[in-house]
Amino acid sequence: MKNTSVKFIFITGGVVSSLGKGLASASLGALLQARGYSIKLRKLDPYLNVDPGTMSPYQHGECYVTDDGAETDLDLGHYERFTGVPAKKSDNITTGKIYSNVIAKERRGDYLGATIQVIPHVTDAIKEYILSDINEEDFILCEIGGTVGDIESLPFIEAIRQLGNELGLTQTCFIHVTLLPFIKAAGELKTKPTQHSVKELQGMGIQPDILLCRTENIIPEEQKSKIALFCNLKSESVIEALDSSSIYKVPISYHNQGLDLQVCKHFYLDVLKKPDLSRWNKINHIQNSSEGNVNIGIVGKYTSMIDAYKSLIEAINHGGLANKIKVTIKWIDSEKLEILNSNFNNIFKDINGIIVPGGFGERGSEGKINAINFARINKIPFLGICFGMQMAVIEFARNVLNLKDASSSEFGKTKLPLVGLLTEWQTKTGFEKRSKESNLGGTMRLGAYDCKLAEGSFIKSIYKKEVIAERHRHRYEVNNKYISDFKKKGLIFSGMSPDNSLPEIFEIPLHPWFIGVQFHPELKSKPFDPHPLFSSLINASLKQSRLL
Repeated sequence: MKNTSVKFIFITGGVVSSLGKGLASASLGALLQARGYSIKLRKLDPYLNVDPGTMSPYQHGECYVTDDGAETDLDLGHYERFTGVPAKKSDNITTGKIYSNVIAKERRGDYLGATIQVIPHVTDAIKEYILSDINEEDFILCEIGGTVGDIESLPFIEAIRQLGNELGLTQTCFIHVTLLPFIKAAGELKTKPTQHSVKELQGMGIQPDILLCRTENIIPEEQKSKIALFCNLKSESVIEALDSSSIYKVPISYHNQGLDLQVCKHFYLDVLKKPDLSRWNKINHIQNSSEGNVNIGIVGKYTSMIDAYKSLIEAINHGGLANKIKVTIKWIDSEKLEILNSNFNNIFKDINGIIVPGGFGERGSEGKINAINFARINKIPFLGICFGMQMAVIEFARNVLNLKDASSSEFGKTKLPLVGLLTEWQTKTGFEKRSKESNLGGTMRLGAYDCKLAEGSFIKSIYKKEVIAERHRHRYEVNNKYISDFKKKGLIFSGMSPDNSLPEIFEIPLHPWFIGVQFHPELKSKPFDPHPLFSSLINASLKQSRLL
């Protein structure tokens, strides 16, 4: 840690999960930025997985990927979208990483024969991670995953308690996010869950400095005073966190409730300095005044768990902001499209644009191919992302090139592996090589890679650049030996890896808007800087809606 004056804010949660600690952390980061401070956000996850890369989206939602190739918790996506600060491998810590590191040290003999224990060895490792890779930031915001009282999170709570003592009150602040449920039969908010959650935290040696109380109703002043009294706080440190119609209203809402003001007071910073909230006011003005609407159909297999597509949903909304219109997302289960005699005209009625997102495995793949065929034939704007691009290539090969056996080796042995396992590729630092026997994460092409855009291509007119860098997360790749065959039939690969070995982007020039990309553009979109692909897709979909 180079910066000895850096201030640490630890965000914990109580009562129930999914209270919005990630959004609270991201919003506070944005507010501190608006006051002129530099920030870094981190997520400390208590689960034993090394990272969420091998976890089912049904279990954990989206796996977010950083520029440097880390597979992380989806909250890091919120951090990046709200602050624009690129997340790194060092910004997502898990119990799995901690224990792997501690055990590796023990095996090497680094502990000189000591008995390895949670305290001090595991807690020291957690503190080492928290304090690492810090440069000139003014604030480090650390969100602790899970709920206070969970057995998994105990080492993390103990570690931040120790840091609070070691760094002192002037360098640390503890924010606790809790629930104020409204009991309809009684007609009132109940403070007891919050009181018990704070008591649990106090029993672990941590006195929260600020409470964020999630609620559906305005908190009366007498209720705030009651919470403050029983939780050993000042009344102004009890912050109301009302439900919001848009996540991009949350920073302004928290500012109006005094969250950033209380943080500045805690650290004895300039409280007269007003934050510049113009970017957030502009976003909310566009949302409130948007006219017109487009319907975007997402064809996937995790449609019952929309957190699996968190970044995609936000990127689509950003495209709406760029075009000053509202976007309605229609969820379409790809497995229901596998029956060829399905009434596609009825299923895609009123759909102005179609997206087939990333995914893994054969389940639902034929339904995705059928949806892509419908979009191509009916001239509906289409974007295929990662797996969606691969399925679009297979669809075109089968139905235009008449290569009926075209498939992916991901689905098993095939006569015509148009999409195959990626075992070697060139990186900026050298040549990477993997095999089928590698760990699942080991066979991935992860993180940001450069892509050259073809001169005169539609994709280049969208990006307005010759070379782009986008984030990847996949282990299968389009076979480049058929590139010329595709071109003859009207599908061109307009984006390639710098060495021309890996197809990254295709487009169909005679279609109004039909693009497939091997990477995940949604991971780099922000409300104040919408990704050009989504801005262009929503614009094309708007034109499509006016033709109907």
